[in-house]
Parts: sequence; C-alpha cells; structure tokens
Amino acid sequence: MKVKILSILSAVTLIPALYMIFLFAPTEATQGHAQRIFYIHVPLAVIGAYGSAILLFIGSLGFLITRNLKWDRFGAVSAEMGIVFTSAQLLTAMMWAKPIWGTWYVFDSRGTLQIVLLLIFVAYFMLRSYLPDREKRAKLCAVFGLLGMVDVPINYLSIYLFRTQHPQAVVSPGGGGVEPEMGYTLLMSAIAILFFYAYVFVRRLTIARVEEEVDYYTQVILANE
Repeated sequence: MKVKILSILSAVTLIPALYMIFLFAPTEATQGHAQRIFYIHVPLAVIGAYGSAILLFIGSLGFLITRNLKWDRFGAVSAEMGIVFTSAQLLTAMMWAKPIWGTWYVFDSRGTLQIVLLLIFVAYFMLRSYLPDREKRAKLCAVFGLLGMVDVPINYLSIYLFRTQHPQAVVSPGGGGVEPEMGYTLLMSAIAILFFYAYVFVRRLTIARVEEEVDYYTQVILANE
C-alpha cells in the first residue's frame, strides 16, 4: 500500500514538474535553456546524493547501536541509491557545464568532493563483496558507512570555503535569489524527485528483504544436503 501511494504521488508530481521546467519557468538571460538543468541538478544533489549519505549514516549508526541487521539492509539500500542518484547528478552537472563553461568537467572543490562521495558509496559495496560473513560485514560496513556523512558538510560549504568555478548558491542563505517562477519550479521539481526517491527506496528495501530470505533458505538447504 505504501509503495502504491508513493508511486502515485511520484507520477502526479512529475507531470507538473516537467511542465514547469520546460514551459512555466522563464528562460535565464545569460545561460539560456541550458539553465533548465538546474531544476533537476539541484534536487538530485540535495535529495539523491546528500540524502543518501544521511540515510547511510542513519543505517550505519542504527546497526552499531542495536546490532539489528535490518539497519545493515537499510544502509546498503541507501548506498545503492547514492550510487545511482549521485551518478545522475554528476551527469547533469556535465551536461550543464559543457555549454556554459565549454568543458564537460572542471576539477573544482565541489565537483571533486561530489566524486569523492560517489567513490565512498562504491567503496562501501566493494567492502561488502569481500566479506562473506554477514555479521562481520555488517559491522565493518557500518563503520565505513559513517564516512559518507563526513563528506556532506564539507561538500556543501566548499563553494564558500574554497576558490571554485562552481557558482555560489542562489537558493540558500547568502545567495542572490531567483525569480519567483524559478523558485516555484525548483520546489515542484524537488517534491517530484523526493517522492520518486522515496518510492524507489521503499521498493528496493522490500526486494532486499526478499533477497536476504532467499539467500538464508538457500544456505539452509545446501547445509542439509
């Protein structure tokens, strides 16, 4: 029921979000239509990348405190979501950078720290693949999973702390602000991506639970043969 509601909310919000991105929001005077990537790029960064790191932190901390393996599963799904959504966010960054900066990527602080965050998610799964014992794997991965959260505040503040080509934030304290129509469009897009993220997360969490049950019964059958 929960998954069905999230799927409906995701679809219902995605349609007006796309309309607002391509038709409602005004064309930015300097960057032209390329700026419309902004409405997808920012929510992917905040909800997909930072959000996944926060959820991985919660899952890792939850396991270390309770030793309940459901938190290990929660953390693993969070890292999976982090890989997918951070990769998508970096892809939109390159698509935006090419027409504006003339290059697909520049090694500035924000972009580099975002790649570091992606590599943390990837390394988390590499660690899981090398540890067959589930209890030991969950413990070590939980400790490693806490590292993702270290990147988030430094990543977010990097445009203020370091000299960077990445523009200053326009929708945060100290930013220059945007036109009301742009603000509404960004908000609608963020809501749509949030519901989509929640839908995929809950769906993947359910599948992960089934996968663990199948793996458990498979091991029991093989042990009794």
